[in-house]
Amino acid sequence: MTKSFNNRDGWIWMNGEFIEWKKAKSHIISQGLHYASAVFEGERAYNGKIFKSAEHTRRLFKSAEIIGIKIPYTEEQINKAKDELIKKMNFKDCYVRPLAWRGSQQMGLSTSNADVNVAIAVWDDWATYFKIEDQKAGLKLITSPWKRPAPDTAPYEAKASGPYIICTMSKEYAEKNGYHDAMMLDYRGYVAEGTGANIFFIKGNDIHTPIPDCFLNGITRQTVIEMATNQGFKITERHIQPDEIKNYDEAFLTGTAAEITPIRSIDDINFTTGDNSTTYKFMQDFSNLVNSTN
Repeated sequence: MTKSFNNRDGWIWMNGEFIEWKKAKSHIISQGLHYASAVFEGERAYNGKIFKSAEHTRRLFKSAEIIGIKIPYTEEQINKAKDELIKKMNFKDCYVRPLAWRGSQQMGLSTSNADVNVAIAVWDDWATYFKIEDQKAGLKLITSPWKRPAPDTAPYEAKASGPYIICTMSKEYAEKNGYHDAMMLDYRGYVAEGTGANIFFIKGNDIHTPIPDCFLNGITRQTVIEMATNQGFKITERHIQPDEIKNYDEAFLTGTAAEITPIRSIDDINFTTGDNSTTYKFMQDFSNLVNSTN
Protein backbone atom coordinates (compact mmCIF):
# COMPACT_ATOMS: atom_id res chain seq x y z
CA MET A 1 0.00 0.00 0.00
CA THR A 2 1.28 3.47 -0.88
CA LYS A 3 2.52 5.41 2.13
CA SER A 4 0.46 8.50 3.03
CA PHE A 5 1.73 11.50 1.10
CA ASN A 6 1.64 13.84 4.10
CA ASN A 7 3.87 11.66 6.26
CA ARG A 8 7.11 11.02 4.42
CA ASP A 9 10.77 11.76 4.83
CA GLY A 10 12.68 13.85 2.35
CA TRP A 11 12.39 17.26 0.76
CA ILE A 12 10.00 19.40 -1.25
CA TRP A 13 11.05 22.46 -3.23
CA MET A 14 8.65 25.24 -2.27
CA ASN A 15 8.80 28.90 -3.18
CA GLY A 16 12.50 28.85 -3.94
CA GLU A 17 13.84 26.69 -1.12
CA PHE A 18 14.03 23.10 0.00
CA ILE A 19 11.70 22.33 2.89
CA GLU A 20 11.41 19.12 4.89
CA TRP A 21 8.63 17.03 3.38
CA LYS A 22 6.49 16.98 6.53
CA LYS A 23 6.83 20.76 6.98
CA ALA A 24 5.83 21.72 3.44
CA LYS A 25 2.31 23.04 4.04
CA SER A 26 -0.22 25.52 2.69
CA HIS A 27 -2.89 27.26 4.76
CA ILE A 28 -6.42 25.87 4.61
CA ILE A 29 -7.70 29.29 3.54
CA SER A 30 -6.32 29.60 0.02
CA GLN A 31 -7.74 30.22 -3.42
CA GLY A 32 -6.01 27.11 -4.72
CA LEU A 33 -7.86 24.88 -2.28
CA HIS A 34 -11.25 26.61 -2.33
CA TYR A 35 -11.54 27.47 -6.02
CA ALA A 36 -9.13 25.01 -7.69
CA SER A 37 -7.02 27.99 -8.77
CA ALA A 38 -4.00 25.89 -9.62
CA VAL A 39 -2.05 24.27 -12.45
CA PHE A 40 0.29 21.31 -12.31
CA GLU A 41 2.39 18.87 -14.27
CA GLY A 42 3.06 15.14 -14.12
CA GLU A 43 6.54 14.08 -15.21
CA ARG A 44 8.72 10.98 -15.08
CA ALA A 45 12.42 10.67 -14.42
CA TYR A 46 14.30 7.69 -15.80
CA ASN A 47 17.83 6.99 -14.59
CA GLY A 48 17.82 10.31 -12.78
CA LYS A 49 16.74 12.51 -15.71
CA ILE A 50 13.27 13.80 -16.50
CA PHE A 51 11.90 12.79 -19.89
CA LYS A 52 10.99 15.95 -21.85
CA SER A 53 11.52 18.13 -18.80
CA ALA A 54 11.64 21.39 -20.76
CA GLU A 55 8.40 20.54 -22.59
CA HIS A 56 6.62 19.87 -19.31
CA THR A 57 7.83 23.11 -17.78
CA ARG A 58 6.80 25.02 -20.88
CA ARG A 59 3.31 23.54 -20.58
CA LEU A 60 3.17 24.43 -16.88
CA PHE A 61 3.83 28.06 -17.73
CA LYS A 62 1.35 27.96 -20.61
CA SER A 63 -1.32 26.47 -18.34
CA ALA A 64 -0.64 29.18 -15.78
CA GLU A 65 -0.90 31.87 -18.44
CA ILE A 66 -4.24 30.50 -19.66
CA ILE A 67 -5.87 30.74 -16.23
CA GLY A 68 -4.18 34.02 -15.34
CA ILE A 69 -1.46 32.86 -12.95
CA LYS A 70 1.93 34.54 -13.25
CA ILE A 71 4.61 32.14 -12.01
CA PRO A 72 7.30 34.17 -10.17
CA TYR A 73 10.17 32.10 -11.56
CA THR A 74 11.67 31.45 -14.96
CA GLU A 75 11.35 28.16 -16.81
CA GLU A 76 15.08 27.66 -16.36
CA GLN A 77 14.75 28.05 -12.58
CA ILE A 78 11.99 25.45 -12.44
CA ASN A 79 13.96 23.02 -14.61
CA LYS A 80 17.00 23.44 -12.34
CA ALA A 81 14.89 23.01 -9.19
CA LYS A 82 13.42 19.75 -10.50
CA ASP A 83 16.86 18.32 -11.23
CA GLU A 84 18.28 19.43 -7.88
CA LEU A 85 15.33 17.93 -6.00
CA ILE A 86 15.72 14.54 -7.67
CA LYS A 87 19.41 14.51 -6.70
CA LYS A 88 18.65 15.64 -3.16
CA MET A 89 16.11 12.81 -2.82
CA ASN A 90 18.65 10.41 -4.33
CA PHE A 91 16.09 9.06 -6.79
CA LYS A 92 16.70 7.49 -10.18
CA ASP A 93 13.24 6.50 -11.43
CA CYS A 94 10.51 8.68 -10.00
CA TYR A 95 7.40 10.76 -10.58
CA VAL A 96 7.74 14.55 -10.59
CA ARG A 97 4.91 16.91 -9.63
CA PRO A 98 5.36 20.68 -10.09
CA LEU A 99 2.42 22.76 -8.88
CA ALA A 100 1.54 26.45 -8.95
CA TRP A 101 -1.44 27.80 -7.01
CA ARG A 102 -2.97 31.00 -5.71
CA GLY A 103 -2.52 31.30 -1.98
CA SER A 104 -4.04 33.03 1.04
CA GLN A 105 -3.36 36.70 0.33
CA GLN A 106 -6.87 37.08 -1.07
CA MET A 107 -10.10 35.10 -0.94
CA GLY A 108 -13.13 35.17 -3.20
CA LEU A 109 -13.14 35.00 -6.97
CA SER A 110 -11.13 38.14 -7.57
CA THR A 111 -7.42 37.48 -8.11
CA SER A 112 -6.10 41.04 -8.41
CA ASN A 113 -4.07 40.78 -5.18
CA ALA A 114 -3.55 37.03 -5.08
CA ASP A 115 -0.15 35.58 -4.20
CA VAL A 116 1.26 32.70 -6.23
CA ASN A 117 3.01 29.72 -4.70
CA VAL A 118 5.10 27.12 -6.53
CA ALA A 119 6.18 23.72 -5.26
CA ILE A 120 7.79 20.58 -6.65
CA ALA A 121 7.57 17.11 -5.13
CA VAL A 122 9.02 13.81 -6.32
CA TRP A 123 8.27 10.25 -5.24
CA ASP A 124 9.44 6.84 -6.36
CA ASP A 125 6.57 4.52 -5.40
CA TRP A 126 4.50 5.19 -8.49
CA ALA A 127 6.43 2.61 -10.46
CA THR A 128 3.33 2.27 -12.63
CA TYR A 129 0.02 4.10 -12.73
CA PHE A 130 -1.82 0.77 -12.93
CA LYS A 131 -0.83 -2.53 -11.32
CA ILE A 132 1.81 -4.51 -13.23
CA GLU A 133 -0.49 -7.49 -13.69
CA ASP A 134 -3.26 -5.24 -15.03
CA GLN A 135 -0.87 -3.58 -17.46
CA LYS A 136 0.22 -6.94 -18.85
CA ALA A 137 -3.30 -8.31 -19.20
CA GLY A 138 -4.77 -5.02 -20.41
CA LEU A 139 -7.26 -2.72 -18.75
CA LYS A 140 -11.02 -3.03 -18.59
CA LEU A 141 -12.73 0.28 -19.34
CA ILE A 142 -16.32 1.41 -19.06
CA THR A 143 -17.86 4.44 -20.72
CA SER A 144 -18.14 7.28 -18.23
CA PRO A 145 -21.45 9.08 -17.67
CA TRP A 146 -19.42 12.30 -17.45
CA LYS A 147 -18.26 14.06 -20.61
CA ARG A 148 -15.45 16.38 -21.58
CA PRO A 149 -16.95 19.89 -21.77
CA ALA A 150 -17.02 22.19 -24.79
CA PRO A 151 -13.83 24.24 -25.33
CA ASP A 152 -15.66 27.49 -24.59
CA THR A 153 -16.72 26.24 -21.16
CA ALA A 154 -13.41 25.03 -19.70
CA PRO A 155 -9.68 25.77 -20.27
CA TYR A 156 -8.95 22.43 -21.93
CA GLU A 157 -5.45 23.40 -23.10
CA ALA A 158 -4.40 24.05 -19.51
CA LYS A 159 -3.46 21.28 -17.12
CA ALA A 160 -5.53 22.96 -14.44
CA SER A 161 -6.89 21.40 -11.27
CA GLY A 162 -10.56 22.31 -11.64
CA PRO A 163 -11.48 20.29 -14.74
CA TYR A 164 -9.98 17.15 -13.19
CA ILE A 165 -12.99 16.68 -10.92
CA ILE A 166 -14.90 14.94 -13.71
CA CYS A 167 -11.88 12.68 -14.19
CA THR A 168 -12.00 11.76 -10.50
CA MET A 169 -15.74 11.12 -10.70
CA SER A 170 -15.31 9.00 -13.84
CA LYS A 171 -12.50 6.99 -12.23
CA GLU A 172 -14.61 6.34 -9.14
CA TYR A 173 -17.53 5.30 -11.33
CA ALA A 174 -15.30 2.79 -13.14
CA GLU A 175 -13.78 1.28 -10.01
CA LYS A 176 -17.13 0.96 -8.23
CA ASN A 177 -18.39 -1.01 -11.22
CA GLY A 178 -15.39 -3.36 -11.34
CA TYR A 179 -13.36 -1.64 -14.08
CA HIS A 180 -9.84 -0.22 -14.07
CA ASP A 181 -10.65 3.05 -15.76
CA ALA A 182 -13.28 4.90 -17.79
CA MET A 183 -13.43 6.08 -21.37
CA MET A 184 -14.75 9.61 -21.51
CA LEU A 185 -16.76 10.98 -24.41
CA ASP A 186 -16.77 14.67 -25.27
CA TYR A 187 -19.71 17.10 -25.23
CA ARG A 188 -20.65 16.03 -28.79
CA GLY A 189 -20.62 12.33 -27.99
CA TYR A 190 -17.29 11.54 -29.68
CA VAL A 191 -14.63 9.40 -27.99
CA ALA A 192 -12.30 11.71 -26.03
CA GLU A 193 -9.84 9.96 -23.69
CA GLY A 194 -9.37 7.98 -20.49
CA THR A 195 -9.69 9.66 -17.10
CA GLY A 196 -6.08 10.78 -17.10
CA ALA A 197 -4.65 9.52 -20.37
CA ASN A 198 -5.13 9.83 -24.11
CA ILE A 199 -6.51 6.93 -26.15
CA PHE A 200 -5.46 5.22 -29.40
CA PHE A 201 -7.01 2.51 -31.60
CA ILE A 202 -5.19 0.16 -33.99
CA LYS A 203 -6.40 -1.61 -37.13
CA GLY A 204 -3.54 -3.23 -39.02
CA ASN A 205 -1.09 -0.49 -39.98
CA ASP A 206 -3.59 2.28 -39.22
CA ILE A 207 -3.71 4.04 -35.87
CA HIS A 208 -6.58 6.37 -35.04
CA THR A 209 -6.79 8.78 -32.12
CA PRO A 210 -9.29 11.52 -31.23
CA ILE A 211 -8.58 15.13 -32.16
CA PRO A 212 -7.54 17.01 -28.99
CA ASP A 213 -9.96 19.89 -29.52
CA CYS A 214 -11.55 19.74 -26.06
CA PHE A 215 -9.00 17.81 -24.00
CA LEU A 216 -5.28 18.02 -23.31
CA ASN A 217 -2.90 17.07 -26.11
CA GLY A 218 -0.62 14.97 -23.93
CA ILE A 219 3.15 15.04 -24.23
CA THR A 220 3.26 11.24 -24.24
CA ARG A 221 0.53 11.28 -26.90
CA GLN A 222 2.70 13.49 -29.09
CA THR A 223 5.71 11.26 -28.46
CA VAL A 224 3.81 8.11 -29.45
CA ILE A 225 2.47 9.73 -32.63
CA GLU A 226 6.02 10.67 -33.65
CA MET A 227 7.37 7.23 -32.72
CA ALA A 228 4.67 5.33 -34.62
CA THR A 229 4.96 7.60 -37.66
CA ASN A 230 8.70 6.99 -37.81
CA GLN A 231 7.97 3.25 -37.80
CA GLY A 232 5.75 3.55 -40.86
CA PHE A 233 2.33 3.49 -39.22
CA LYS A 234 -0.37 5.75 -40.62
CA ILE A 235 -1.68 8.06 -37.90
CA THR A 236 -5.13 9.58 -38.28
CA GLU A 237 -6.46 12.13 -35.84
CA ARG A 238 -10.22 12.29 -36.21
CA HIS A 239 -13.56 12.35 -34.44
CA ILE A 240 -14.42 8.77 -33.47
CA GLN A 241 -17.97 7.65 -32.72
CA PRO A 242 -18.36 5.19 -29.81
CA ASP A 243 -20.01 2.60 -32.09
CA GLU A 244 -16.89 2.59 -34.30
CA ILE A 245 -14.49 1.20 -31.72
CA LYS A 246 -15.72 -2.35 -32.27
CA ASN A 247 -13.99 -2.22 -35.66
CA TYR A 248 -10.49 -1.91 -34.18
CA ASP A 249 -8.14 -4.74 -33.23
CA GLU A 250 -6.26 -3.05 -30.40
CA ALA A 251 -6.54 -0.05 -28.12
CA PHE A 252 -4.22 1.59 -25.62
CA LEU A 253 -3.83 4.56 -23.30
CA THR A 254 -0.91 6.98 -23.15
CA GLY A 255 0.22 9.35 -20.44
CA THR A 256 3.22 10.27 -18.31
CA ALA A 257 2.06 8.03 -15.48
CA ALA A 258 0.36 5.41 -17.67
CA GLU A 259 3.16 5.44 -20.27
CA ILE A 260 1.65 3.04 -22.85
CA THR A 261 -0.98 0.75 -21.33
CA PRO A 262 -3.00 -1.77 -23.38
CA ILE A 263 -6.78 -1.90 -23.16
CA ARG A 264 -8.38 -5.34 -22.89
CA SER A 265 -11.96 -4.18 -23.25
CA ILE A 266 -14.27 -1.17 -23.37
CA ASP A 267 -17.75 -2.00 -22.11
CA ASP A 268 -18.50 -5.31 -23.90
CA ILE A 269 -15.99 -4.81 -26.75
CA ASN A 270 -12.79 -6.86 -26.52
CA PHE A 271 -9.36 -6.03 -27.96
CA THR A 272 -6.21 -8.03 -28.68
CA THR A 273 -3.44 -7.81 -26.07
CA GLY A 274 -0.33 -9.83 -25.30
CA ASP A 275 3.28 -10.25 -26.35
CA ASN A 276 2.48 -10.46 -30.07
CA SER A 277 0.39 -7.31 -30.18
CA THR A 278 1.41 -4.02 -31.77
CA THR A 279 0.70 -2.33 -28.46
CA TYR A 280 3.21 -4.55 -26.69
CA LYS A 281 5.86 -3.61 -29.25
CA PHE A 282 5.07 0.06 -28.69
CA MET A 283 5.45 -0.45 -24.95
CA GLN A 284 8.92 -1.89 -25.47
CA ASP A 285 9.88 0.82 -27.95
CA PHE A 286 8.69 3.55 -25.61
CA SER A 287 10.64 2.05 -22.72
CA ASN A 288 13.76 1.96 -24.87
CA LEU A 289 13.17 5.55 -25.93
CA VAL A 290 12.77 7.06 -22.47
CA ASN A 291 15.74 5.16 -21.10
CA SER A 292 18.06 5.77 -24.05
CA THR A 293 17.18 9.47 -24.10
CA ASN A 294 18.40 9.68 -20.54
